[in-house]
Parts: sequence; structure tokens; C-alpha cells
Amino acid sequence: MTRLSIVHRTGYKYKRRVTLSYNEARMTPLTDPQQVVLESSMKVTPSQAAVSSYRDYWGTRVTAFDMQMPHEHLEVLATTTVEVHRAVRVPSEADIVGWDDLASPETLNQFSDWAPQSQLTGPGEEVLAIIPGVVEGKNPHEAALAIFAWMRGEMTYMKGTTGVTTNAEEAWTQRQGVCQDLAHLAIGALRSCGIPARYVSGYLHPRSTADIGETVAGQSHAWLEWWDGEWRSWDPTNHKPAGDFHVTVARGRDYRDVPPLKGILSGGGGSNLSVSVEITRLA
Repeated sequence: MTRLSIVHRTGYKYKRRVTLSYNEARMTPLTDPQQVVLESSMKVTPSQAAVSSYRDYWGTRVTAFDMQMPHEHLEVLATTTVEVHRAVRVPSEADIVGWDDLASPETLNQFSDWAPQSQLTGPGEEVLAIIPGVVEGKNPHEAALAIFAWMRGEMTYMKGTTGVTTNAEEAWTQRQGVCQDLAHLAIGALRSCGIPARYVSGYLHPRSTADIGETVAGQSHAWLEWWDGEWRSWDPTNHKPAGDFHVTVARGRDYRDVPPLKGILSGGGGSNLSVSVEITRLA
């Protein structure tokens, strides 16, 4: 178990005055069987913004803020204290469903959100031709692990080579990308052989050896979950299941369902973006 304090600050300085804007922030972690949010707050500057919150279709807590006044900057400060207690259990053979179960009408209906490819997860014809050989002779759990091992040998984590609109096929063509791209490619490969999979957005404390009370530069991060009888996690960037230093904020079909901040505005003429995430281990 870990207890983490997370401070996520996002700022926009506009080149020209914005006359009005509407934004949605997905920066507040979930409370679920693996983690509990002890306290959270979100502060929006300018303070005149009309702020409201709701749960979206995927269960993510969304903070919406509407600014109907001229402004030259925007800052969103999300602060959270969360306890994480993930238990990674090695499944027995009885815990794992078979391929026939995954293909049944009941399973396809239950996981209809997580089975079809999306615009960002479709891996392309080359990967679709490779995956059957990777998973041949394996049950769904073994197949998922084989896909992750195959990806590790093919893909390189590299910043600055992709963007938020890059899809899995484009990342595969480059053989590199960031956590978002690796998650999309893994999800696409899993879905291609009938394994339900979903995108997870959150935070990662990068140093398990950090002292209690030490504040470090954290990361917004992406990984995935797949279902083979129960939901299991995998972080393809770090080649391991999500652990007690992973904090889940949102789940969706791909990145487009879970962006930390998105909005529309009138005016502005471009902007300069600044983002920082600070994480402190409290226990």
C-alpha cells in the first residue's frame, strides 16, 4: 500500500485575449477496488469561472468550467491524496476464460465498449498479420502476455516523435512512441484476437525508492487493462502490471475518451502551455 499526494498544475498563457471558453478537466483519481481517494480539490484561475462536476459515461469524474469573460491566461490546479493497494495475483487455469467464451454473444454484449477497434487503436494490416502467430496455441491470458513480450522487442519508448492524434498503426510504422502510443498498440493487438481491452489514464510515481515525504517530478501516464475472466493491468512502457505507484484517473476506449484537459475558446491566437505534476509519498 502507498499513500500519495499529487499536485497537477496546467497553465495556458494566451497570445491574445480570449473572450470566452468552456473546458473539461479529467484530473481527479477514481475510487475503486484498487485505490481510495482520501481528499481532492480543483482550483481554476481566473476564479470567476462557473465550475461544475459530473461523472461521464465511463465513470470518470469530470470538472467543467465555463468562463464567459475576457481572460489572458488559464490555470487548473488539481490536488489529490490517494491510497493505492493493488494486489497482483497470478491466475489459476480455472480463473481464465477460453476463446469460445470470449466469442460468445453474452461476452461480446457485456464488453461491447472494449472489443471494437477505434480510430486510435487499429494497428494496421502488418500487425494484424503478425498477431495470430504470436498467440497461436495459447489461452487468452498467455496470449496477452505473449503480445506484451512481442511488443517489448519491437517498440521503443521515445518522446517527441508522436502527438495526441497519432494512432497505433502510425506508431508501429515508426517503431517508437510514448506511453499513449504503446498503450494504443497493445490494445489494438489484444482486440484483434478477441480480447477486450481498455485504455487507462492516470499518474505514475517514477521512483519506488523515494523517501516518505520526498516530493518528486511525477508523470501523467497511460497503460491498459484487458479481460480474460477478470480485468488485469499492464504498463507497456515499463513492462509490468500497474502497481502501488500507478494512480488511475480515467478509463476509456482510447485517449480521446480520457484527455486530462480539453475545451473550446473564442479568441486567443495561440497559447503557451505549461504542465507540472508533483507527487509526494506520504506512506
